[in-house]
Amino acid sequence: MTAPTDPGTHPALTPPDSTVLRAGTLSWLFPRRSALVAAFLVPLLLCLIALAVAASSTGMPLPQTLAGLFGTGDPGTVMIVRDFRLPRVVVGIMVGGALGLAGCLTQTLAGNRLATPDLVGVNEGATAAVVAAAAGSATGMVGGWWLGPLGAVVAAALVVLCAGGAGSGGYRVLVVGIGVSTFIGAVSDLIMSRENDNTAGGVFLWAVGSLNGRDWSVGTPLLIALLFLVPLALVAGHRLQLLRFDDDMAACLGVDLRRVRAAALALAVALAGIAVGVGGPIAFVALAAPILAQRLSGPTRIPVLGSALTGAALIAAADALGRVAAPVELPVGVVTSVLGGPFLLWVLFRSDRTTGKA
Repeated sequence: MTAPTDPGTHPALTPPDSTVLRAGTLSWLFPRRSALVAAFLVPLLLCLIALAVAASSTGMPLPQTLAGLFGTGDPGTVMIVRDFRLPRVVVGIMVGGALGLAGCLTQTLAGNRLATPDLVGVNEGATAAVVAAAAGSATGMVGGWWLGPLGAVVAAALVVLCAGGAGSGGYRVLVVGIGVSTFIGAVSDLIMSRENDNTAGGVFLWAVGSLNGRDWSVGTPLLIALLFLVPLALVAGHRLQLLRFDDDMAACLGVDLRRVRAAALALAVALAGIAVGVGGPIAFVALAAPILAQRLSGPTRIPVLGSALTGAALIAAADALGRVAAPVELPVGVVTSVLGGPFLLWVLFRSDRTTGKA
């Protein structure tokens, strides 16, 4: 709810994609177009989840899959569908939602549609933590999923310190992040070049982005983290609306720029770090989800919820496609990388009609 000042009394001030809802002396701008987009994305996501559960590189027919899902099939089928496929799909949509949210916050902070969380060291920091934990291992086991978020937070903190604080301009943080990420990546590559084949192979499968073997033991803490972080991201997205003005205008409207930027960056790092720790550095999703959500929701609002739903849908679709597109199962990160190249070219060549920027 807002103050008694009612935009409905001034039609020219009401955004064209919103409807004024009144309750006595109070009013609220209901985001009509964003709500319609969410109403479209939710059933689409449910359909993609069903397809991802049914998709199989082993050729399990759909009736047998449904029998396993509803518990009416043989014990082996029920175990495969309920204990392996369904948890993996649920974990995947949570990872996609976290990446979509993180990408939306980062792009808004930087004012650039090509800005993604990995530019502030998230991916490289997570990879470095996993490489350090796996170094010297004879089995090539990657280790606990929490290593990814830990490394991502340490790398992002290093970027922020080198950039002069999280309240600095978004472009400065991103430029410093590219340099720090390159250095951390080089150190990780140096360590891996001295490891045995088992260790290198185990880390490589995680580093391309994979949901293989992810179950409720990972999904439960991921769900708890998202229940805490997603509402904060929605609040941060509302405050970030004012950053679309220049800094002076935002300050005049009562925005503490340094605090808002620091909070949004911390949330983006936390969301992306958790997602990378669970699924590996899955490419394309954090870049594409906010852009697609913005196209659907329109230019007047930051599509925080739409980015989460779009990211979840992209991961579900990529996971299903990876299990049927080849004779052997493809990691989800490979599928998203293949799709990400053409999408990046589309973004670069389809410049914004009003600004002429990518």
